[in-house]
Amino acid sequence: MAKYEYDIGIIGGGAAGLTVASGAAQLGAKTLLVEREPSLGGDCLHFGCVPSKTLIKTAKVYQQFKNTEMFGLPAITPPPVDFRQVAGRIKNVVDHIQVHDSVARFSGLGVNIKFGPAEFMDEHTINCQGKRISAAKWVVATGSSAAVPSISGLDSIKYLTNRDVFSLDALPQSLIVVGAGAIAMEMAQSFNRLGSKVTVLQRSDQVLSKEDRDMADIVMNSLALEGVQFHLGCTVRRVSEENSGKKVYFKNSQGELQTVAGTEILIALGREVNTAGLNLENCGVAYSSTGIEVDKKLRTSQKHIYAAGDVIGGYQFTHAAGYEGGIVLSNAVLHFPRKVNYTWMPWCTYTGPELASIGMNEKRAIASAIPHKIYTEQFEDNDRSYAEGETQGFIKLIIGEKGKPLGVQILGSRAGDLLSQWVAVLNGKVKLSNMAGAIQPYPTFAEINKRVVGGIYSEKLFSDKVRKVLHYFFNYRG
Repeated sequence: MAKYEYDIGIIGGGAAGLTVASGAAQLGAKTLLVEREPSLGGDCLHFGCVPSKTLIKTAKVYQQFKNTEMFGLPAITPPPVDFRQVAGRIKNVVDHIQVHDSVARFSGLGVNIKFGPAEFMDEHTINCQGKRISAAKWVVATGSSAAVPSISGLDSIKYLTNRDVFSLDALPQSLIVVGAGAIAMEMAQSFNRLGSKVTVLQRSDQVLSKEDRDMADIVMNSLALEGVQFHLGCTVRRVSEENSGKKVYFKNSQGELQTVAGTEILIALGREVNTAGLNLENCGVAYSSTGIEVDKKLRTSQKHIYAAGDVIGGYQFTHAAGYEGGIVLSNAVLHFPRKVNYTWMPWCTYTGPELASIGMNEKRAIASAIPHKIYTEQFEDNDRSYAEGETQGFIKLIIGEKGKPLGVQILGSRAGDLLSQWVAVLNGKVKLSNMAGAIQPYPTFAEINKRVVGGIYSEKLFSDKVRKVLHYFFNYRG
């Protein structure tokens, strides 16, 4: 049997890689972690989830200052935002969380950590900073980066992506956002709330195009009411830098050529997988532009090499990467066979209102020709929502033919947190009747979950058939 320096080597120190490294080392495997960036934590910690949610909170507080009268308070005109202070707070939050993803912590768990780019020399060996390192098993968890489109002139100007938008020296006077996915919508609203004039250019005719249109349109209209300008169904032709500003030339949905000017351009057109420089050809791992090919156990075409997280091109969420890291750990280290199951994968877009989803939405059910029924409950009918002035939105419960839930979408305040009840219910196979009968504290936003389920049973309970039976047995006069 061949001898290798490590039992398992992991390339990438984001959510998936750290999950595998932590578990493997604690289970007694000699573990190597290689990270190309100068610190651990991945895109989520440094350029994604953590800084974006910190910025979103800051922008929401500033927005509330401008709307004090709706809460019965004196009107306030807050001073302009100093983005250096905003960026400083973002850095402080990242630094605080970095402690959990620090070299000291993972070294203490028994992980050997090396920094620098890794490239495969063969199916068991990589080269890192000029040194050859071998491992019996490898895990590729190199994540993804902002996709940069082929737009004329883009390569000759300075533009923003998620890597630099959180560390600006000053708030842009005007911001052009190219794209209307989750990151684009969150940033458009946040910068608009902080005082930038924001314009969003979207190639399709709907923002958040994977979501149900009725919910996505409410999100767009909310941002529009706050001042964000939208151009849907447009095609960006070229960009240029003129008079210390930037211009985007695009064709609108009618085919007319238009321009929009701004001080900064944010490119937010999705993600591309980080496979460049790995030399996967040298180790015989199959991949494409959409990601590394894996089976249900997250094994690549080389069964001793696994891949997890954004680099496999599936659900590109931090929680998905962590879940996949656990699957790899089970298969590669514990030798306890586990397969991925994404049936109840949750996600959330943290705009105001938030849009959270788990399972199948109405759009997917229709596309798959699956018979279903929709139950809804409005936030405006929730007492806590009304008390807090957060009445926008609704919950949508999708029920299949046999009365089983297919999915849930929540549009409204704290939707991501409200979805957590459904994560437990659906993964735990809890009966909807139990949820309908459960006691929720009053007044809470969570009551909306109970009420939408109650709609299924009230439809049956208060039917003419039940009324007739009760009339027969108890002589109710009605």
